[in-house]
Amino acid sequence: MKNIPTDSLRTLITVVEVGGFAKAGELLGLSQPAVSLQIKRLEELLGNKLFKKQGQRQVLNQHGEILLPLAKQLLQVNDTILQTFSSEVLAGKVRLGIPSEFAATVLPAIIGDFVSLYPDVALEVKSELSKKLRHSDNREQYDLILALLEGPEQSKYPIFMDDELVWVGDVNNINTEVVNLIAAEEGCIYRRRAIEALEKAGLKWRIVYTNADLAGISAALKENLGITVLAKHTVPNDLNWAKSTSQLPELGEVGISLIKQSEESHAVDKLAEFIQLRLK
Repeated sequence: MKNIPTDSLRTLITVVEVGGFAKAGELLGLSQPAVSLQIKRLEELLGNKLFKKQGQRQVLNQHGEILLPLAKQLLQVNDTILQTFSSEVLAGKVRLGIPSEFAATVLPAIIGDFVSLYPDVALEVKSELSKKLRHSDNREQYDLILALLEGPEQSKYPIFMDDELVWVGDVNNINTEVVNLIAAEEGCIYRRRAIEALEKAGLKWRIVYTNADLAGISAALKENLGITVLAKHTVPNDLNWAKSTSQLPELGEVGISLIKQSEESHAVDKLAEFIQLRLK
């Protein structure tokens, strides 16, 4: 029986996440030839090429696209086993800043598992708009920030995953004369992307309800006050969503980053790693 080396899978995932062999090598502490060799050995083991040339970049081909989610699953199991049986004692306090929609949907289970594995780490979690979390006046309040990024911002911080933006609510029964929007206040990426997409499609719009909290937005959606935009990962199970409809245009994607404020904290590093593995 053959065994797939987990270090090669981790290298593959890193190459995809950072967008290149050289950048992956810098992050992993490997030379570019060493990264290329790991990928080549993985391709030989699987009997298929995993990358193709796209312009000046190497991107996953159809075989690589199939392998990527499986590689993430295997690494998650690998790391969970090591964490479970590790004698390492992790302690300290981590102040985590996250957008409210992540706090309400995807993060609770992840945080719960982390606390179970590392009970001596005290977590303090606060929710804000990504723009406020990243603002220089607020960043010192946090050790780790999970934030949405788009456009030029994505070059400043490492993006560990992209997520589709989707329309949420009664998307098949909208008023096409004027689209009623439910959104957070000015500065919200979802709000801006919704308005830009509607205007580009030639549709009129109006904000009918403003709330920065997902619970408030969900309540307004259930009352059919309008529709909103969210990252697909964060849509509550009891709400309808669509990437696009015959009336509503596509919204594109948004980057998700973990920004470390504390460079020398093992607890912060461990939490960041844990979130990345579990969120993908």
